[in-house]
Amino acid sequence: MGWWPFNRRRPAASNDDPHMRGSRMWLIDLQEACEREYQNPAAGKVKVRELQVEWTEAHSRGEISDELLEGLDRRAFRLIRANPEEWLRWLDDIEFWKPGWRGDDGVPTTD
Repeated sequence: MGWWPFNRRRPAASNDDPHMRGSRMWLIDLQEACEREYQNPAAGKVKVRELQVEWTEAHSRGEISDELLEGLDRRAFRLIRANPEEWLRWLDDIEFWKPGWRGDDGVPTTD
């Protein structure tokens, strides 16, 4: 019946895979890993490197966008290069853990 007003066609396939992790989840994983090792920056940096491998592999599979990878790498760079005092400042910087953080100045905010 072509006149039926309610469409029974299947919706177009979406590129959104509900099982793909979003930027918030990757950031939460990174933050939790760092906070578990807040007193031991060396161990935290090892975990950051492990996560960096995970998100690089996810990017190669197309599960992470270029922008997200860039943001995660930008954070990892700051964390890995941080001395113990900077490590704690980065962990306490609320803006650092928000999606969209640019960090172009390279200095944690001290609000």
